[in-house]
Amino acid sequence: MAKAPMLGRVKTRLGREVGLVEATRCYRAMLWALVRRLGSDPRWQTWLAVAPDSAAAHAAWPPGVGVLGQGGGDLGCRMQRLFDRMPPGPVLIVGSDIPDIARRDIAEGFRALGANDAVFGPACDGGYWLVGQRRRPRIVRMFEGVRWSGPHALEDTLANLEGLRVARLRMLEDVDDMESYRRWRRQPLARFRCSSSRGMISTKLHGM
Repeated sequence: MAKAPMLGRVKTRLGREVGLVEATRCYRAMLWALVRRLGSDPRWQTWLAVAPDSAAAHAAWPPGVGVLGQGGGDLGCRMQRLFDRMPPGPVLIVGSDIPDIARRDIAEGFRALGANDAVFGPACDGGYWLVGQRRRPRIVRMFEGVRWSGPHALEDTLANLEGLRVARLRMLEDVDDMESYRRWRRQPLARFRCSSSRGMISTKLHGM
């Protein structure tokens, strides 16, 4: 789920520390890099769910992926809408401000849904960088009462899945403040990523 990378509309918390221009540039760099990495894999279909909805028609989105608007409501409403509207089969939703997401993470997420009802990629701040549903025999309503943007997001979501089988992937970190930004900059190719290209991508596995 991606916000249109407009100055002052993305990464505002990071922007207070590194400047809005740099925060926007890095948001775009991470988003474009992630779409290139995941969108070219033939094992799944990649969609970019964007906000505002009017940005879905923007010509500057990376080519080769589906683009749709997120719709209204809080984060839970918007993610649930993706689970409800995607074509049949398992669906994963990931955050594109997590620069270490690899193709193997997506493959592992889909494999986990072969034996589980839901899967999560926990984040260091108590949230999650990935959430997925098998969507069989039904689509689960999993975001009621979740306290977003805090340390309880994963815990609250799991409370809605009592009695269901849930898998977890490895823990990853988003780039949201100066410390995480500096760690990201120290990674190999970080400067390249920042000069080339944040959000959420929904993926549906082919043949499932």
